[in-house]
Amino acid sequence: MLSFLPAPLRGLLAGVLMLLNIFVWVPVLLLVALVKLVLPFQAVRLRLDPLLLKIAEAWIDGNSGWMRLTQKLDWQVSGLDALSPRQWYLVVCNHQSWVDILVLQHVLNRRIPLLKFFLKKELIWVPIMGLAWWALEFPFMRRRSEAYLQKHPQERGKDAAATRAACEKYALVPTSVMNFLEGTRMTPAKQRQQSSPYRHLLKPKAGGITLALQAMGEKFGAVLDITIVYPRGQPTFVQFLTGQVSQVVVQVQTLPVPARHNAPEPQSEAALRSHMQQWVNQLWADKDARIEHTLGAKAHT
Repeated sequence: MLSFLPAPLRGLLAGVLMLLNIFVWVPVLLLVALVKLVLPFQAVRLRLDPLLLKIAEAWIDGNSGWMRLTQKLDWQVSGLDALSPRQWYLVVCNHQSWVDILVLQHVLNRRIPLLKFFLKKELIWVPIMGLAWWALEFPFMRRRSEAYLQKHPQERGKDAAATRAACEKYALVPTSVMNFLEGTRMTPAKQRQQSSPYRHLLKPKAGGITLALQAMGEKFGAVLDITIVYPRGQPTFVQFLTGQVSQVVVQVQTLPVPARHNAPEPQSEAALRSHMQQWVNQLWADKDARIEHTLGAKAHT
């Protein structure tokens, strides 16, 4: 509606509306989360968890509202027909920009349970948002390097334990466990550093989804493989706010859960991780070809 405004003014308005939406919903979210923290009983949790999710969904609705008001976006979305808000999902997606999170939430809100993202531990200190992610019980991970773990073996396994604990809580209420398998946003420099075999992606990592499957594999009804494409190029968050993104392609594929292991023996855990790495490598090869096809098709339209 307001896409006629000059880009700087539109970006300012979008940013103000986004912040107002945060200041409306995050205090309510934190209040409910504190009640749950003070009363850590399952009966309380069963009542408050759905309320927290409804608050988060209203927050996302607000984001979708200012996006519709300030942006003129051509949304090309496929694969949403068979989704259910009463199902547990394991969700994976390629990662190019912070805009990806707004895109995913806008497209999937109320179609599936709230997305719970795997986050770097450092993000808990992000003002306001860190508290919101804590209140919604997003799993925070340190992502220690193998070199660090060799020097500090006592740290090995802590991420796995924390992630399992978070995922086990999700067994009470339908949840979508979300993992950006690349672990970071894709850039050409990172591609070269990794010697990535893909044209449009970084190498995927299987650790996060392996832990999720170990913790609650029997709960997941399906895997959602989501591919986001920006035909005009990867946007920055500022470019998005100022209306410089004209088209977003979102492709959702519903896949069967690849493995169902709740508590494997230590010797089988390595085998499961290896199996999952092969699975995500093939998933990423297919995704890379799909992105190439989409970009090629858009170039000829």
